Amino acid sequence: MPAPVNPVLIKHEAMRDEHLQDRIADAITKFSGSMPFIYIHIVWFALWVSLHVEKFPFGLLTMLVSLEAIFLSTFVLISQNRADERRQLLADSEYGVVQSEEKQNEELLALSRQILDLTKEIHKLTTASKA
Repeated sequence: MPAPVNPVLIKHEAMRDEHLQDRIADAITKFSGSMPFIYIHIVWFALWVSLHVEKFPFGLLTMLVSLEAIFLSTFVLISQNRADERRQLLADSEYGVVQSEEKQNEELLALSRQILDLTKEIHKLTTASKA
């Protein structure tokens, strides 16, 4: 049974789904963090070298890989920003819950004090009537 998802996170996902650029960034980040991405690169580099696409020291390959690294690092930053947004939304949501629970606890303490005071008064009345 999957864990329940926080409604705040559901709303955040819906907001991200509204924007094409967020959906694209999420898809690229998801794919670039997968094993198929690694396998594609292994095949790509092996073919590049074995088919002699260019001569050693592989200047074009180096440039392409460097450009890819620049873009991938940008997508990593986008992913981290998204994770930070999610953490902040969860923290804000939890803070609201804590504030609500604190108010409820104060109300319960006040009711408990009233019950204690009433119990003391009843005890006084019952002991005073016996005397």
